[in-house]
Amino acid sequence: MKFLAQSFDKIGSFVKKNPHLKKFYPAWEATDEFFLGTAKTATESPYIRDRIDIKRYMFLVIVALIPATIASVYFYGLRVIAIILVSYIFGGIMETIFSIVRKKPIYEGFLVTGLIFPLTLPPTIPLWMVAVGISFGVFFGKEVFGGLGRNIFNPALVGRVFLFFAFPGYFASMWQEPFTGKLGGLVHYTSDAITSATPLINFKSTQILTDYNSLLMGTTPGSIGETFSIGIILGGIFLIIVKVAEWRIPLAYILSIAIFSFIFNSIAPDKFAPPLFQILSGGLLLGAFFMATDPVTAPFTFAGKWIYGIALGLLTLLIRGLSGFVEGVMFAILFMNAHSPLIDTIVLNVKFKSLKVDK
Repeated sequence: MKFLAQSFDKIGSFVKKNPHLKKFYPAWEATDEFFLGTAKTATESPYIRDRIDIKRYMFLVIVALIPATIASVYFYGLRVIAIILVSYIFGGIMETIFSIVRKKPIYEGFLVTGLIFPLTLPPTIPLWMVAVGISFGVFFGKEVFGGLGRNIFNPALVGRVFLFFAFPGYFASMWQEPFTGKLGGLVHYTSDAITSATPLINFKSTQILTDYNSLLMGTTPGSIGETFSIGIILGGIFLIIVKVAEWRIPLAYILSIAIFSFIFNSIAPDKFAPPLFQILSGGLLLGAFFMATDPVTAPFTFAGKWIYGIALGLLTLLIRGLSGFVEGVMFAILFMNAHSPLIDTIVLNVKFKSLKVDK
């Protein structure tokens, strides 16, 4: 390992000093840190021994997404792998271009964005559409704001919303029935797939509720990574245990959904589904655990996190029940992303009121 590290250092030094290659140094630095980790260390105390840095944070999020990702391949076929690869390739190209232009290192944040984005898409989506959506999301959702840590909106959701409005007819009808045989989609692509309506579409049009066991096990149509509720819940709990996800946001989000949907369902059952159906259907769990908890776009104050989560639940229900859209998670999260700084400002102003000084 020492020999490998020295070899990487020599190559990196050559690339950095060569006038023709130094503009590609950010790409090499990202490759170096991916395989060997960062070489940056503190020169004097105090030393921080076990804190979440960007690399570890992103790695743990990807680990938490493994159950949902494996389930997506099983239920929707091997084409899911192609969708994920296209997302990484074209999003990675966009990240690399901006890193070279800015002469900044390539951060690991895209490893999560590149995986979450395809998990929010229909399994039958054309690959060119995946490339367009991830490129748009990375460019307008993150890079125009200055890159990782400066973005206002979740870039994966920016790309998803762009595709939703650019191709509304496609997102209204091209939903695939999951493969549920012994090997599931592991022996299928999508040529023999059957299209069907999602549980939220069924309820919106006919007030028919999908059984909860199907919603838990992922045997209903939906976006690639949102249907296997058990896997998403396990991944979300893992993130909370390792202190990557802030527990207050998903708890406030899910509890507010349960409380408000109970009230609204009692008043207008034809528009608002019961609590458990609201929680298990659509992208709510994926959004609550993996997107609403994004530390860059969510409030940083504890009280702000509670307000943020409750507002997300209320907005999601209102959009699902009263608008022309069947799903409200992505709209609610992006809307509240824009209000996160305001929420924190109000919380801090209330908590730290200016002291009156007697003259």
